[in-house]
Amino acid sequence: MEFKAYLAEKIAGALREAFDASVDGIPGFLETPHNPEMGDFAFPCFRLSKALRMAPPAIAGKLSERIAPDPVIERVECVGGYLNFFLHKTGYAQSIVERVLEQGERYGSSDEGQGRVICIDYSSINIAKRFHIGHLSTTMIGNALYKIYEHLGYKCVGINHLGDWGTQFGKMIAAYRKWGSPEQVEQGGVNALTELYVRFHKEAETDPALEDEGRLWFKKIEDGDPEALRIFNKFKEITLKDAQRVYDMLGVQFDSYAGESFYNDKMQPVIDELREKGLLKESQGAYVVDLEDEGMPPCLILKKDGATPSATRDLAAAFYRKKTYDFYKDLYVVAYQQDLHFRQWFKVVEKMGYDWAKDLEHVAFGMVSYEGRALSTREGYVVYLDELLTRAVEKAREIIEEKSPNLADKDKVARQVGIGAVVFFDLFNNRIKDIDFRWERVLNFDGETGPYVQYTHARCCSVLAKAGELSAAPDYAALDNAQAQEVVRSLERFPELVREACQRNEPSLLTRFTVELASNFNRYYYENRILTEDAAASAARVNLTAATASCLRTALGLIGVEAPEKM
Repeated sequence: MEFKAYLAEKIAGALREAFDASVDGIPGFLETPHNPEMGDFAFPCFRLSKALRMAPPAIAGKLSERIAPDPVIERVECVGGYLNFFLHKTGYAQSIVERVLEQGERYGSSDEGQGRVICIDYSSINIAKRFHIGHLSTTMIGNALYKIYEHLGYKCVGINHLGDWGTQFGKMIAAYRKWGSPEQVEQGGVNALTELYVRFHKEAETDPALEDEGRLWFKKIEDGDPEALRIFNKFKEITLKDAQRVYDMLGVQFDSYAGESFYNDKMQPVIDELREKGLLKESQGAYVVDLEDEGMPPCLILKKDGATPSATRDLAAAFYRKKTYDFYKDLYVVAYQQDLHFRQWFKVVEKMGYDWAKDLEHVAFGMVSYEGRALSTREGYVVYLDELLTRAVEKAREIIEEKSPNLADKDKVARQVGIGAVVFFDLFNNRIKDIDFRWERVLNFDGETGPYVQYTHARCCSVLAKAGELSAAPDYAALDNAQAQEVVRSLERFPELVREACQRNEPSLLTRFTVELASNFNRYYYENRILTEDAAASAARVNLTAATASCLRTALGLIGVEAPEKM
């Protein structure tokens, strides 16, 4: 049963009887009180006060008189301006637990997104540069959003908008031809490319002619020179091969790797349209779209030398995606420092007269520091993601060796726990907050961490393995206690949280939910014996345990974290 829908019907009926009135959106008004003593659900009557011209407590009193107890509702109480509903505990627990078990991994899913496409632009690594910790948030937030939207029936298109354009690639080709070799870059990978790039800049300090040579090779890339493209594409191949190792470790996939270079031949039509619509203005030799009336600096479309900045490429990409995928939303998972950039070119699309400008959304996130220090490529303080993940797995392996020396398949579990801990830590706080990555917090088996939640899931699995097959019909009266009801309330909230995480593009809602559910189950586990002589009561408690394991597994899966069965 959808309890909110049921209660909303009762409230709607009471409104008609008491006030001859109707209100839209009642299910959305219903709240879950933090204190269970205030009921299972609460309806705030403050929202009705203006329309009904009556004080909220008086409204609550009149509504309560017209909502009688029934097989679902045990009683209704008025507290201040709230109408508090208390449900029959046994029926409530049975309904939620059996729904979770019946739906399994589809619990919390829906078909609300059927026929709608969501484009998600995330990770967006740079060619010829190693994958570092600064790319962790965009990669994992994007990956989680992909899974969340998909869970709600949307068709998702994951796009890795590669940074594969600019004069730096001409410089790299020049360096490669002067000092590199196929064997060197094949064996050294991205590190070899980085070394060549560093050497180019060092040599250019005493030989400025190298800069001209770099620009020349980039011009050859732009003009489609076969030799330049062959070397350039080899650099891309090496970078993606290196990045794929990290993506495989994280369990991340993409549907498109169309990067900046893909839009070379797709920008001119956008520029022409801007000119035709009178939006393109000359400014000191460059061409811009004036946004002064929007309180923003002008959006640069063409530089003085005719080159195109990122805004022009982003415009071309958006038009291509709309034409190719006809998206319902186009999300850009990019750090908050780029907020102005996105607001500018989103506004350009709007000024061009396209109503789908409202479907473009910048999903901003905070910066990542490591052990209290800001990352800086120039200062040489960079934490490479593959090394971080490998270290996390090694640390998890050491902890497992200490705590569970007889555990089977330790390497697999160490990978699940180590990588899961990093992902969980990254997605735990509201995405706009900055993150300081610290080992003592990441791999802690207590508190609000990935290992804590994973261990709770493994604990549930252990109970289920010990219980085996139970033949008795469950007696859900065994769940009529405070600890069990807290677990049931958490389970009941999950579908609503999935929808909210989708609406707000906020995976941390689900990350935090797993801690809430795990904490509530652990309290229940310590206060109640699950397997007793009473077979029917045991069956109900085992079902609650199975529902908890299933919901934890689903929630962790939606944020890209695996759930080991043993730890």
